[in-house]
Amino acid sequence: MDAIKFVQEQLANKSEHPSFRPGDTVAVSLRIKEGEKERIQVYRGDVIQIKGHGATKTFTVRKISNGVGVERIIPLTSPAIAEIKVLKRGKVRRAKLYYLRDLVGKKARIKERKFIKK
Repeated sequence: MDAIKFVQEQLANKSEHPSFRPGDTVAVSLRIKEGEKERIQVYRGDVIQIKGHGATKTFTVRKISNGVGVERIIPLTSPAIAEIKVLKRGKVRRAKLYYLRDLVGKKARIKERKFIKK
């Protein structure tokens, strides 16, 4: 068990990503390898869940592509992640936003969280 914890701690400390929560709109830049070429593809959508802890922490991003909902589960410690940008902070009251799968159009919107600067 100590060896497993040691490896998880090593992997968890390498990633420097901004903090985000379910409901936030993020743009995840992923490194895509096609043969010998490598390019960066941006996957933009809403975070509908964050799961796990340490090296096994994952988050699910949902976007609408040509009228069809597409979800992608991304490991937070993946070396394929080039960068994560938080575009919008969402105001939600749940940790898992599975109900968004059934909603269409304006009902599927997430309100933006407002910050009051002092």
